[in-house]
Amino acid sequence: MKALNDEAAVKRTNGDASEKKAPNHEFGIELLRTMIRIRVLEEGIEKNFLAGEIPGFAHLSVGQEAVAAGVCSQLRTDDYIASTHRGHGHTLAKGAKMRSMMAELYGRATGLCHGKGGSMHIADFSVGMLGANGVVAGGFGLVTGAALSAVQRKTDQVAVAFFGDGATNRGPFHENLNLSAVWNLPAIFVLENNNLASTTSSSETIKIADLAIRASSYGMPAEIVDGFDAFAVAAALESAVKRARSGGGPTFVECKTFRHGGHFIGDPELYRTKEEVESFMKAHDPIVRMQATLGEKLTKERFEQLWQAARDEFAEAVEFARSSAPSAPEEAFFGTYVGDRDAGNPVHEFETRERDALLPFAPKVGLGSQGAVH
Repeated sequence: MKALNDEAAVKRTNGDASEKKAPNHEFGIELLRTMIRIRVLEEGIEKNFLAGEIPGFAHLSVGQEAVAAGVCSQLRTDDYIASTHRGHGHTLAKGAKMRSMMAELYGRATGLCHGKGGSMHIADFSVGMLGANGVVAGGFGLVTGAALSAVQRKTDQVAVAFFGDGATNRGPFHENLNLSAVWNLPAIFVLENNNLASTTSSSETIKIADLAIRASSYGMPAEIVDGFDAFAVAAALESAVKRARSGGGPTFVECKTFRHGGHFIGDPELYRTKEEVESFMKAHDPIVRMQATLGEKLTKERFEQLWQAARDEFAEAVEFARSSAPSAPEEAFFGTYVGDRDAGNPVHEFETRERDALLPFAPKVGLGSQGAVH
């Protein structure tokens, strides 16, 4: 196979309007609807977390909504994604129900993972969401495996890995990009480059500004896009998905974006100023960007309707979560193995014996913020 050089491998979308197709109005509305739903969800999670209603930790993606919306707009329900610790937006955009997501964050039995995953480990296999991950670079293996499975089963499904710039310095990034390229897998690697690995600026840990050029070392084509422009992200994914489904192999897409909030809710953000954050968001808010792009085709009334619908959806989701029963302690002993819930299955019998033996010694924990249930 002929090797690719950096220049040939990396396509850069520079945002020049003359290079873009005229935006599709209805598609733009759908992208905007998804971004607004994510924004309302994230801001609502922060409010309820600070009120002590949500246990564990939570990491928000305000400012990065265009990436989740643009990517998932090009995927089918049976396609796969794997997320990061900052995965609420990806999960919602892939098709998970907001009410089930909130129940999961509240630790309720009606949650997507029966209240066991919480924010950082939320998953919904019914829509191809393989899981958020508390381990940096932890999702790469899931996506490579899912893409390999699609090849072996002879389907045209694709698998997408979301990750941050910090993950590109870890071993799983390099191992899985290499395998995906060598095996020509239908995988797409989407970098949400917000220039922060937790609380550390990328400039302190990475010598290059455009991380997409790393893909060329594996013979993988890459594209750099404006991560605040949902249309641009969707266009890049459209090409990558078409390539993957047709047997053309993996693609790397770097989305230049920005994280409005801290690394986690409660982060004092000593590594940047509030003025810097607000100034950047004022200039690059993806929701404001889409509103401006749609122009007169998006009326003030329609715009407000989108916001109100999202607020109503969130209010209903919170009420559903609050009224749902907490996850039962014995639930911790099920869900690891296939068949462990089926009576008569040897695995079920084994798990049941473990539950009966160990449950009496389980600690009594209550709900509360900052890790009380962990």
